Amino acid sequence: MVIKNLLRKLDLTTLQLFLAVFEEGTLTRAAEREAIAVSAASKRLLELEQAVGASLFQRNARGMTLTPAGETLLHHARRVLRDIENIGIELAGHASGVLGYVRMMANLSAIVEFLPEDLRAFQLLHERVKVDLEERPSGGVVKAIDESLADLGICSGDADTRELHVEHYRRDSLVIVMRDDHPLAARTSIAFAETLDGDHVGLHSASSINARTHLAARQAGKPLRLRIHVPGFDAVCRMVQAGMGVGVLPRKVYQLMGHPLGLAGVTLEDDWAERSLVLVVRDVDALSPVSRLLFDHLRTVEAREAAADARIEPAPATTQAPRRARSRR
Repeated sequence: MVIKNLLRKLDLTTLQLFLAVFEEGTLTRAAEREAIAVSAASKRLLELEQAVGASLFQRNARGMTLTPAGETLLHHARRVLRDIENIGIELAGHASGVLGYVRMMANLSAIVEFLPEDLRAFQLLHERVKVDLEERPSGGVVKAIDESLADLGICSGDADTRELHVEHYRRDSLVIVMRDDHPLAARTSIAFAETLDGDHVGLHSASSINARTHLAARQAGKPLRLRIHVPGFDAVCRMVQAGMGVGVLPRKVYQLMGHPLGLAGVTLEDDWAERSLVLVVRDVDALSPVSRLLFDHLRTVEAREAAADARIEPAPATTQAPRRARSRR
């Protein structure tokens, strides 16, 4: 009975009003935003609460705040309204010749290091497939895939992937980045523990690199002297350049961002500095045809590159000095 009443009352206008009340904090402002009379808005909200069988808001002098039932409805309402918006976008795309859409979420490492080239190669083969890519930390990627907010995800291999289907995507390694005049800059490799006597520039607290460096510091029995947290790799490089401390970055990110700034990148000797990035999906068999195309492309890209490299005939051997592990400008 509750479900039937809910289906009759849960139209899109009422959902938008519910979301507006949450965001605006009062029924009056929400009604003004949605361009409906306050009396009509109040009636819709009351009928929705009757259909749900629970109060959705607590009314107080400061405005309206969600009840536990309201929190539950908010989670689903946002997903429904997002899906409706995506339907409009995708149908408009089909009218202009788009074959299909893939919603994808990935952590920052994957987006900066590998996805630009990998997605470009995919779209050269499938020009009519559009990819909607959003950046989230690894834990957020897993949560979004688990809640069906995206089709494909890429996260750190050490993330808790719950019961999701996991496939290998790429490998990368971490380096310690510092100013060229830093006392450790002449080293070719270093253990992370040797850097703990100085200041560090850290990534945001939700990043997998932040988690790894904190764990390594605890295992070394030393505090991690974080001078500042920053939101992205470019900010790490700029703070390091300004003398705020050293930072940990993926090697390819250092080559793209740190090296051009004149920073030194020294190989980390720790086992945890060798990482894997993984693809996560809820159910491979349930993927749409275009999502399966991208999934198959990404899960085999590293192996295809390795096979291509193996087919390249090596250059004649020459006598030369050993190459150093760190990069300099």
